[in-house]
Amino acid sequence: MQMTDRHREYWQRNLRITGILLAIWFVVTFVVAFFARNLNFNFFGWPFSFWVGAQGALVVYVILIWFYARYMNKLDQEYGVAEEE
Repeated sequence: MQMTDRHREYWQRNLRITGILLAIWFVVTFVVAFFARNLNFNFFGWPFSFWVGAQGALVVYVILIWFYARYMNKLDQEYGVAEEE
């Protein structure tokens, strides 16, 4: 099956958003958690480093999933490949 320019454009946009979200995931998981241990103050009664590792990262992950689902639904509709509900 030959890919048309429209298929390539759809796939490129899909790969671009996936790469951006994976970069955000990496930063939240490894970079922020690594440097948060140097922050010595309480946040909602817990050390900030604990909050970032245990709670903050989970909030960001949920937001990433929500954003990806909304973006891909919009992209699917734009390119006419949306699933019927």
